[in-house]
Amino acid sequence: MPSSVHKSHVFAHTPSSAVLDDRLQEFRDKLQTLIDSSIDAERVSHYVAEFSSRHSDALQQLADDPERLSWLITIFSFSRFLSEELLRHPDWLRTLEQIHRPLTLHDYQSRLDVFLNERGVTSPTTLDLALFRRKELLRIVLRDALTAGTFAEVTEEVSNLADAILGCAVTTVSSELEARYGCPMGQGAHKSDEPAGFAVIALGKLGGRELNYSSDIDLMFLFTENGETSGAQRITNKEFFKKLANQITHLLSTYTAEGLCYRTDLRLRPEGTLGEVAISLAAAKDYYANRARDWELQMLIKARVAAGNETLGQALLDFVEPFIYSTSLDFSTIESMSATRERISDKAARKRLRPNELDVKLARGGIRDIEFLVQCLQRLHGGRETWVRHSGTLLALARLHDKDLLSTAEYARLVDAYVFLRNLEHRLQFEDDRQTHALSSDPRELERIARRMPFYTNLDHHALGASAQLLKDLNQHLENVQAIYDRIVHAQRPLYYSPVLGSSTSDAPVKPKEQHGSMRISEELLQSLQKAAPSFSELLRSRGVYRSEGPLACFLESLLKDPEHLALLDRNPSLADRMVQIFELSPFLSEQLNRHPELLDEIRLAIDNPSRHAAFEGLAAPLNDINHLRRFFRREMFGIQAASVCLAEPVFQTLDRTSALAEFVIARAYRIAYARGLEHAHAHATSDKPFHDPQSEMMVVALGRLGMREFDLGSDADVLFIIPDDEAPRQRFWTRVAEHLINILTSYSSNGTILSLDTRLRPDGREGILVQTESKYVEYFAQKAEAWEGIAYMKARAVAGDTEAATKFLNRLQDVDWRRYGQGGRSKQDLRQMRMRLQREQGTLAPLKAGFGGYYDADFILMYLRLKGAGLFYKSLNTPERIDVVEKMGHLEREDAEFLLRATTFFRSLDHAVRVVTGRAEEKLPPSDTEREMIAALMSRWTSERPTAASLESELLTLQTKMRHLFDSIFAH
Repeated sequence: MPSSVHKSHVFAHTPSSAVLDDRLQEFRDKLQTLIDSSIDAERVSHYVAEFSSRHSDALQQLADDPERLSWLITIFSFSRFLSEELLRHPDWLRTLEQIHRPLTLHDYQSRLDVFLNERGVTSPTTLDLALFRRKELLRIVLRDALTAGTFAEVTEEVSNLADAILGCAVTTVSSELEARYGCPMGQGAHKSDEPAGFAVIALGKLGGRELNYSSDIDLMFLFTENGETSGAQRITNKEFFKKLANQITHLLSTYTAEGLCYRTDLRLRPEGTLGEVAISLAAAKDYYANRARDWELQMLIKARVAAGNETLGQALLDFVEPFIYSTSLDFSTIESMSATRERISDKAARKRLRPNELDVKLARGGIRDIEFLVQCLQRLHGGRETWVRHSGTLLALARLHDKDLLSTAEYARLVDAYVFLRNLEHRLQFEDDRQTHALSSDPRELERIARRMPFYTNLDHHALGASAQLLKDLNQHLENVQAIYDRIVHAQRPLYYSPVLGSSTSDAPVKPKEQHGSMRISEELLQSLQKAAPSFSELLRSRGVYRSEGPLACFLESLLKDPEHLALLDRNPSLADRMVQIFELSPFLSEQLNRHPELLDEIRLAIDNPSRHAAFEGLAAPLNDINHLRRFFRREMFGIQAASVCLAEPVFQTLDRTSALAEFVIARAYRIAYARGLEHAHAHATSDKPFHDPQSEMMVVALGRLGMREFDLGSDADVLFIIPDDEAPRQRFWTRVAEHLINILTSYSSNGTILSLDTRLRPDGREGILVQTESKYVEYFAQKAEAWEGIAYMKARAVAGDTEAATKFLNRLQDVDWRRYGQGGRSKQDLRQMRMRLQREQGTLAPLKAGFGGYYDADFILMYLRLKGAGLFYKSLNTPERIDVVEKMGHLEREDAEFLLRATTFFRSLDHAVRVVTGRAEEKLPPSDTEREMIAALMSRWTSERPTAASLESELLTLQTKMRHLFDSIFAH
């Protein structure tokens, strides 16, 4: 709006011009500019005037703090209820901090302690907790509005805040009841001196750590067993925990001048509204084993322990898990649930909505459809694919896609729709801190909401405008979800259950074989390109497009709106040709380009600098932010894989570069986790329990593919966390650092995860503690480790923390291995048996790796021969280097060494090609002829072999047969 509309109103209550100096006038002008450029100038001008009237000094102090001034304008633009809070509590703006990073549960617990201490409160009331919630929501909404946090980070923060308040409520009410009745004790002679436990289980969106700003929180209260309290005024445990549950609910749900904390819904407990408010563990187990309805079991997918005794709560969740995922592959139960759900949804929607309003949660294709669809797929497949079991919708989608239970297109559409709809829901809710999902049809209100959505704030001059673009995108997302929902939930037989026969007559989702030389880009699109980029258009016509013309056409259409990149392709035919090659050879990389067209620059960099190795260390400073680290990893990974396609570089060179990238992000994550660990430790230190800074650092060691510098797209990173013996007193600190590092790298967001980590190769596996000392490792390998563990550690390499100390330690550990295994013949037979066991257990699912004559044959050969000479330490060896070392040590004949190099290059190239084509580690040849053509074409770039789609299987079998012959000759009795 023109500034003249607002000026007199905004400054009506500021000091007279007679006392204003030039500096204050400059501030006025700057403030007016911010108002005029805001997304809701009329509202902002009103709140600025009010703020100036009540807190003129506070407003003028912002003249020296332009960042906080912009924050003030942002809140005034986005949220009415938080604007009112700032009018009442102007100091909240001054104390805002840590805007650019998400806060953990521990952070919120600490902030709540500080908040209550500052208010002199030892037993918080509902008003105290409600005020704290609103103060913290100010920071979260600001992060959301500024897009300083991803959707996944925002919902996790809102959930962490709720967990902190819920935990405080449990502690407060428990203390009050125990002061009156004593501690509830276990029952029976052997338990009478043990306190009974109490756990709060979160369900729904809080359980999935995807809470809305104004959601109900669905809770279940659980206690260990019957008994009675220990105080003078004794009551039964059942009575005690019933009082505890009711008072917690009352504390959270009572309305105050600052609103309430959370509407608490207990209807999802066993027996619903007819059931006990708090239920014993035994009664809960009996209910879910014998009487629970199907929807109640599905609801438990999102269950987690949010407060209280975690061991108790987890005992119930572990017990019910087999019942949740025991559904057969028959869709009749799911369809029945779906019909019931839709009747409930339609009724609820009609009841809540005004005329012409749309419910973004309950509408067909809306939020509930996506969540229900995900849970159906999890129940159907979770019994055999435990990987898909996760309470969060976004991460569950990623895992379903990872296991090929959703296609890449379905996954992308569902994720895009879910993030879009949840962002829209958030903007409806944080306006007035009201639980609503209704999108108004009023044009003015619709425009306000649209301009608050990410990427819609600057659509003033767009052909459609913000509200029209919002409705267009909304309808497209709803249609996309409906189509997928109907196919999977309503279809009698979903497509991905069709038999995969590998023939063109199969009705499995296999792309038809395409006719080489065909051009299926529409003439209309080519003519549009001709006008803007004639050379590029002519290149497309002359070279033809053999595969993936659909994704390429989608990318070309987006380029018409991106004149800079279109001009780049027009004047750079080499880049244009390589870009088309990527679309023809890698559906996975093609999808990345369509989702992030700016990645075209990475292809250009790869072509212009074929020998470029990114100086990652020089980028350390700007990568202290986790979101930046995620985007950096995605961009660099794409560049490395694009180079492997376009430049035909040797496969082990590509794997080395990918390993360097993974090593770098682990090292950065370690530095972030270490800094935050120190910050947390010092914040929680007391005079009774002081914290002393570490004298040495932890050692982060990689094993497996990352350890041997053969990490690839979609690989898991096997890592260990080791501390020097003198750091044992700080083991808890280092465990926190390790856990935070894991969280940084594996947490899902709209930018995806960074890495998948596996820590199970530590001493005693899953049962062993996460962070162990050097002496524990040495003791384990000297006394308990099996031969296969000894050789697995031959691939160990330091990647983060004190890498110099780690390298020295690994040398010492290798000496232990060599003395125990390298001198005798028993290890040979142990390794052979282990290899045969892997073939039996994994050979069918992963034939390229674990099957007859697969890569494991070569790996076990090289690890065994290296073990024989383990007295010589090497900091790291990849496969070609291992072959060279064992040959020079005299353990391998020249002819066998040459065969091993050729075979392992073939295996690694085949595996890498499958990953480049599909984006996943398949460990077997895909049935699709088209994908096999792509794989053969890629392998021809990286090996001396020239396989075709038709010969690929036979050439592989020939190598596998020769490999098994060599394996048998080396491991012969």
